[in-house]
Amino acid sequence: MRHRNSTGGERALGNPERSHDRRRELLEAAERVVLRDGPGASMNAIAAEAGITKPILYRHFGDKSGLYAALAKRHTDGLLEALRAALDAPAERRQRVEATLDTYLAAIEARPQVYRFLMHPSEGSPQGDTDVDVGRQVAPLLRSLGEDMTKVIEERIDFGPEGGRLARVWGHGIVGLMHAAGDWWLNERPCSRGELVSGLTDLLWGRLAVVDNSAEGPEF
Repeated sequence: MRHRNSTGGERALGNPERSHDRRRELLEAAERVVLRDGPGASMNAIAAEAGITKPILYRHFGDKSGLYAALAKRHTDGLLEALRAALDAPAERRQRVEATLDTYLAAIEARPQVYRFLMHPSEGSPQGDTDVDVGRQVAPLLRSLGEDMTKVIEERIDFGPEGGRLARVWGHGIVGLMHAAGDWWLNERPCSRGELVSGLTDLLWGRLAVVDNSAEGPEF
């Protein structure tokens, strides 16, 4: 059964498969606009790209926050798959750490506009289209990514009886490190990606613990 709405568009009712396909098509249209406009991507522009009216876009996602959440899941799912592959690569442990950090940084470097839309959603938003609250959206996204990273770590490292707690410390800590350093680096580009990867790996590898404090200068 099909129902024609007042805007002239058609909507399949009782067809979950078609609804899923349509949602995917709309997300692909949204991604094209985000790649072009970054945080300034508007619901009007996304609707136009998809060849529909804004009310139909709202019907699928509710509002810009709903669209944001759907795009965030789409990208974090892909990122986690890539991070798992880097952690499972047949290489020495330090090389796998470097590969994991580089995978994250390469992902945000390849799609900086998507990254900024997800992490700085209100920047550049048109007037009247700023219904994505930065703190309300970004904090849950980072927590979710931290929990996912925890699962990745738990699957690969045996921490013993208290393993679950320590894996969560590591998972959220690594995500926080990658996010903060990556955000700063993408904005300022103070060094090459390789230099940042090497420096962060040194930090994770425990170099801070063996820094020679006998030299002149402030101590930590």
